[in-house]
Amino acid sequence: MVIKKKGLAILGSTGSIGTQTLDIVRSFPNNFKVIGLAANNNIACLKNQIEEFSPKSISFNPSSPNKHFLKHFSYSNILMEDMVKDPDVDIVIAATNGCSSLKPIIEAINSKKNIGLANKESIVIAGKLISQLAKKNDVNIYPLDSEPNAIWQCIKGEDSGVNKLILTASGGAVRNEKTNNYSNLTPEQVLNHPNWKMGGKITIDSSTMINKALEVAESHWLFNIGWEQIDVVMHPESIIHSMVEFDDGSIKAQLSHPDMRLPIQYALFEQKRQINPKLTRLDLTKINQLNFIKIEQQKYPCFDLALEFLKLNETWPAALCGIDETAVELFLKNKIKFNQIYTLIEKTLSTHKPKDNPNIHQIIDSYNWAKEEGYQLAKEL
Repeated sequence: MVIKKKGLAILGSTGSIGTQTLDIVRSFPNNFKVIGLAANNNIACLKNQIEEFSPKSISFNPSSPNKHFLKHFSYSNILMEDMVKDPDVDIVIAATNGCSSLKPIIEAINSKKNIGLANKESIVIAGKLISQLAKKNDVNIYPLDSEPNAIWQCIKGEDSGVNKLILTASGGAVRNEKTNNYSNLTPEQVLNHPNWKMGGKITIDSSTMINKALEVAESHWLFNIGWEQIDVVMHPESIIHSMVEFDDGSIKAQLSHPDMRLPIQYALFEQKRQINPKLTRLDLTKINQLNFIKIEQQKYPCFDLALEFLKLNETWPAALCGIDETAVELFLKNKIKFNQIYTLIEKTLSTHKPKDNPNIHQIIDSYNWAKEEGYQLAKEL
C-alpha cells in the first residue's frame, strides 16, 4: 500500500525546531514531503535545505544581505501567508520567534490546515482568536514544545476530569547562580543551558522563566483549563516533561530523554507512536534520582511578573511578548545586564494602554509598540 505523504510547510526552517523537524523528515522520508520552507536571514542554511528537500516554495527576508546565495534557484520569494494556503500543505509548522507566525497561522487555520505549534507567542497573544478559529474550521493544533506536548500525551485516552496540569521547569543556566551575581552574568553563560540545545531567545527565556510563564498561558488556551489549575515545579533533570493530575488524585507523567525531536515526531504523526532508532532511549537505571523544587520567586522574579500580565488578557500578553523580545535582544548584545531584563519589562508594561477585546491588528500593534518602547526606556537604565 502506498502511503500518502503529508505535506509540510515549515515556518522557521533554519531555527532549532525547524531543523529538528527536518531531522524527522529524514528519518521518515516515505511519510512526509516538504512543500514550503520559510527562513529569515540564515540564507546559507536555507540554501542547503532547498538543495536537500526541493520544496515547492520558499520565503525569506528580502533585505537579507546574503540573498544572492539563492540566485541559482528558480524559486520566487513568497509571503508565509501565501505558502500556508498551498493545497499540498497538510501541516504548518510554526517555529518562528515572536509574532511573525501569527498572520500565517490564522491564514492556515482559515485554509483548514492543521498546525504544529512551537511558536508559543502566537497562542499566548491571540489565544482566544486562534482557539475560536480552530474550532470553527475543525483544525487541530499540535503542541511541539516538550511541556504542552507531554500534557497532550498524558491526557490521551483518559475520560476522567483533569484536576491540575503540572509543568516542569529546568531553571536554565542560572539555577545554581546566586542572585547577587546576576548583574555579572554574560550572554555566553546564560546561553549555556545544562539540558537542552535550543535557540538563543528561548534559552534566555528559560533562565528568566518567562518561557515557563508563556507555557502556562499556552496550556491554558490549548487545553481550555483554568489558570488556577496549572502549576509549575522546578525539575533540574528535565526527564519528566510535564504531569497531569486527574480528579481521583492519580498523576500521569511523560518521561523521555531531553530531545525535542520526540515531541515533534509525536505531533507530526498525530499521536501515533513510531520507532526511530535515531532517538536516544531513556535508561532509568542511570538517572539515580529525580528532584522537584518550588520556584524561588527571588531567583525568578520575571515568572510572577509575566503571569500577572498574561492573566489580564486584552493586549497585555502582546505587550509582554514584545518587550521580552527587546529585552533579550539587548542582553544578548551586552546593552543591558541580565538582572535588568526584569526592570525593563516592568517599566515598559507600566506605560502600556491595553485594548479591550482586540483584533489582530491591535494585538500586533501592541506587540510592536512594546518592542520599540523598550529600546527607548533601556537608555534610562
